[in-house]
Parts: sequence; C-alpha cells; structure tokens
Amino acid sequence: MKYAGMPFGMWVLFAGSFQKQLTAVLGYDAATAKAITKKAKPQYQQIIRRLPEFEKADRFKMNLVNCAMIGAFILSMPQRPEVDRLTDYYARSMMTKAHAVVLPRKRKKASLPPKDIAAMKATADLKAADRNPYSWNMEFYEYPDGSGYEGRFTKCGICVLMKELGLYDLTPALCHLDYTMSEAGGVTDFVRQYTLASGGPYCDCGYKKKG
Repeated sequence: MKYAGMPFGMWVLFAGSFQKQLTAVLGYDAATAKAITKKAKPQYQQIIRRLPEFEKADRFKMNLVNCAMIGAFILSMPQRPEVDRLTDYYARSMMTKAHAVVLPRKRKKASLPPKDIAAMKATADLKAADRNPYSWNMEFYEYPDGSGYEGRFTKCGICVLMKELGLYDLTPALCHLDYTMSEAGGVTDFVRQYTLASGGPYCDCGYKKKG
C-alpha cells in the first residue's frame, strides 16, 4: 500500500490527537509523548508500505489504516498499555473534530436510503477478504421491523494485522470504537453479541434507532 494518499492524510489528521492523549490518558509527560510520536511515524509508514493495495470497491481500507496507526503507537510506547486504558486512549484519540471528516455516514443513521443499501449489499457480495487477508468479508441484514440494520463480519483485517504485530490481545480496544462512534452519531444504539477477537463466530455490528 502506498503511504501517499489516505495513509498520509490520516496521519496529518490524527497524529496530534494521538500524541495529546498519550499525556491526557496514559500519563506520559510531554517530552515522552513527543518522542513516542516521532518513533511511531516511521513505524506506521513501514506497516503501511508492506500492506497490499485494496481493491477500488473495497470500503474498508480506512479501517486498516487506523489499525496501522494505533499499532505503530503501541509498538513505540515504552510500556504496553492494558486493554481498558488503551480503549479509552484510542477512543479519545479518534473522536476529535477531524473525525467528522472521515466518520462513515452509515454510522450516523439508523435507516439507509436505497442507494446506501445497494452499496452495502455490493460490499457484502465483494467478499474482498477472499483475495486480500487484510480486508473484511461481511453479510448485510436489515432488521424486519425497520429499526435498523446489521453488518455481520466473518473475516476481519484488523484481527489479521494485530496478530502480525504481536498485539492481538489488545484488539478489543479497537473493537469498542464502534460503540463510541455510534454514540457520537446520536441517532442509533450500537448492539453486538460477538466479536472474532473474543473468540466469537463473527463480529456483528448492529445499528438500532434510539427509543
């Protein structure tokens, strides 16, 4: 994967927030936080450049780029964080003003217009992870009562990359961002029964209308 383009843009948007939260959440002093960020950047670039390019129709490239960034920061920290603290750190790092630029619209709505439904079904049909292990395979379901919809993932690129980085036990901290992003959207409750990272048969990402 080329660093120029989305990966570069994501670093520009979020690196400052990741550095700030090293102090606010994880308790590092400013100098150490700056040193971690300086070390994380080439680590992030290295991770990105060894990843394959995503297919043009694959909508999950950003998810993996985000994983590469948090992975680079963790690997650059002098001490490995616990899952609970990393969950808070990752959520606060991502939920900045910049997140409004990249927050997928589907996570802000409990119902989807026909065009978006068709796009989700096309993503499910693509089964990109059959060709790229760093992508996702999903099935798409609309709730019969019209209360929302669900994506059910049987393959997860984040799980694959976190295993390669030796960070798989910390993956639940990344999974939890789905709850944070749904809450930020303000119109849905995020519902989930399983995750692959916790040994489940799939990851279910459900969005139900509040109330």
